[in-house]
Amino acid sequence: MSLLGLLIFSMAQIGYAGILRRVGLNRYLVWITSFIIQTMILYILAMLNFLTIGMRGVIIFGAILFIIRLLIILRKKSKLSFEGLHYFDIWMVLMGIMLGRVIYRSPLIHYDNYSHWAVIVKYLFTQGHLPIAPDTIISFTSYPPAMALFITQFVTWTGFSNGGMLLGQFIVIWAGLYATFSVVRDRTRSTFTYIICLIIALLNIFNIAIRMDNLLVDFVLPVIAAAGFSAIYTYRDKRWLQLSLVFLFSSELFLIKNSGTMYIVMLALYLIYMIAHNTPGIWVKKWFFGIWQTTIAVGLSYLPFF
Repeated sequence: MSLLGLLIFSMAQIGYAGILRRVGLNRYLVWITSFIIQTMILYILAMLNFLTIGMRGVIIFGAILFIIRLLIILRKKSKLSFEGLHYFDIWMVLMGIMLGRVIYRSPLIHYDNYSHWAVIVKYLFTQGHLPIAPDTIISFTSYPPAMALFITQFVTWTGFSNGGMLLGQFIVIWAGLYATFSVVRDRTRSTFTYIICLIIALLNIFNIAIRMDNLLVDFVLPVIAAAGFSAIYTYRDKRWLQLSLVFLFSSELFLIKNSGTMYIVMLALYLIYMIAHNTPGIWVKKWFFGIWQTTIAVGLSYLPFF
């Protein structure tokens, strides 16, 4: 693994996360939201046949954001906001590092890795563009390229390897799980956060068929959806952020796999309920607001897939 590439990639993620924090995004949601935004940018650039430029440009831009913010802080024109660490933050960091080390050393074992995911990532990595009509490399047309694009971006900077691909997908999964802590109202109360940590631990024990150490997206889909549910609940009083995040998460689900539509429907139903629940007035007005606003957010999220 290229340590310099990993450093630049990490700087870029901190740079994007810092910008999202400035616009008021929850500290637990910034990482997965940042990954989704980068994936959407890569997707647009790939559709315009600028994927090679995008793989480097997106990360370089994020690293520049990090350097600018660092210089502003050093010149004492801005303060570095620190909200404090809690035990579940430390638990997630330590568990993430340990699992990441193991996953990076893991081989590809599932047949789908060889028949699709690793092949597509290697194609994007070596060819620098999406597969086109004459290419026989596409076997499964139900898999849009969202995860493949982010993994390719990761291995472009850290070096192509089986472990690199697995690690690239793992950080998306771990960021999605971390986002679920945004629903915690009072972080000093430990019971609820212990339950979330326990659920994450149990997922690694009992999820035998689809673990984190393969490139299948069947684990990524529910994790992204769980982060979406968390975002809807967290921003129940900030409608524009709520709708914007539903748009982003739904777009990502559409572009990960066709079956992601099932999770989008669930997100839409929950969003309708939350909008109706938090809108004053008679029940007809509540549900009307919920339905039309959800239709706009989810309808727009279908456009990238279309």
